[in-house]
Amino acid sequence: MSKEQFHFVGVCGTAMGSVAAGMTEKGYVVTGSDQSVYPPMSTFLERKGIQIMEGYRAENIPPEATTVVIGNAISRGNDEAEAILDRRLRYLSLPEVLKEYFLRGRRNYVVSGTHGKTTTSSMLAWLFESAGKEPGFMIGGIPANFGQGARFTDSEFVVMEGDEYDTAFFDKRSKFLHYLPELVVMNNIEFDHADIYDTLDEIILTFSRLLKVVPRNGLALINGDDVNCLKAAEDSPCPTKKVGFGESCELRITGLDYHPAGSRFVIDGESYEVPMVGEFNVRNAAMAVCSARFAGLEPDEIRKGLMSFEGIARRQEEKGEVNGVTVVDDFAHHPTAIGLAIDGLRQKYLNRRLWVIFEPRSNTTRRNIFQDDLATALKKADLVVIPAVPDPEKVEEEDRLDPVKLVEDISKGDAKAWYLGEVGEIVSHVVDRAKSGDVIAVLSNGGFGGIHEKLLAGLKG
Repeated sequence: MSKEQFHFVGVCGTAMGSVAAGMTEKGYVVTGSDQSVYPPMSTFLERKGIQIMEGYRAENIPPEATTVVIGNAISRGNDEAEAILDRRLRYLSLPEVLKEYFLRGRRNYVVSGTHGKTTTSSMLAWLFESAGKEPGFMIGGIPANFGQGARFTDSEFVVMEGDEYDTAFFDKRSKFLHYLPELVVMNNIEFDHADIYDTLDEIILTFSRLLKVVPRNGLALINGDDVNCLKAAEDSPCPTKKVGFGESCELRITGLDYHPAGSRFVIDGESYEVPMVGEFNVRNAAMAVCSARFAGLEPDEIRKGLMSFEGIARRQEEKGEVNGVTVVDDFAHHPTAIGLAIDGLRQKYLNRRLWVIFEPRSNTTRRNIFQDDLATALKKADLVVIPAVPDPEKVEEEDRLDPVKLVEDISKGDAKAWYLGEVGEIVSHVVDRAKSGDVIAVLSNGGFGGIHEKLLAGLKG
């Protein structure tokens, strides 16, 4: 048993909990604390033998703790953070723990970009798994094939969803800069995370820095159709290849063919099929294919893996159907992702009336930065419902999204739109007007008050 003992501050976060469990499997003694301790994470950690303290208090940190891991959500003023600094304890961010204890010496495949990270990394991890490679992975969603968002194995391959968000209160660099990538996927770059980035150029800069830590015998796969990705890849010291539909792409997607159950495409002279619809899913699949080929997988292995890929929770996930009305959950919250999600739903549910209920919950969509862009994206639906902005006090009024104006702008097109403040009001409104054949898509990056189950219950009458 190692003499090192770790204490995790914010242990019930999905990534923090997964890494804490991984550390126990390596033989370390682990404790943790969190403000919100509840199943399933609390029971998962308890099964791993991790003692959890509810609430943040200086005395939670065991005297014998040699290292404290500080979660991204922890700020100065937190009792435990202050005690760590006062006591001059060794402290690390979660990405630093991953780097030193799980990633060093491995073949790390880091999937980055504003959109598509979770789908692409889930798909790539499954391609490795299907080919018998038993990869480790850390993904910001739940791939249906695995039923968990993270695991750590003895495989040489590790797939990491590479987040550009900052690392910790004491390290404002992007998380993905810690991940020791052999290969980087750069899906796309747009303005996001308005709480930590002021401009698009700042975001492009952090992506360019990611390429600076890819070795000469590694590779960066760049979206060749995205001008911001191309800008980030200028003067890259590592090898790069452009992937996309454009003629300048070395790995060009051709032969695109959509059908209700999936999509077919050709890349690098080989034909593939993925059981998902929409251009954005083809782009994600193409990146996963090219990554797997770089790792040495054969086309037939990749084809087998793609066709058995089951998707990700909260990505066009059907929650149920009642009286011919289908309720779908999707994580999309950035205007581009919303537009792509609606396009994909149109292709999957041909000739069906489409409702979109969008919750402006992210740090960026609470702001009026995307006031016009959100209207443009949501106009693609037939019927749109917008609730009140959650936690409005987190954004100054002059910077806050105006949901009433958003509804007015959406209604200037062919779509009908309503502003309805509360979940109960939304459910009653939609249930009263829904018809057999309708698809109701709920777009949110949060729980949205259990609206999916409430809609299904309401439709049952």
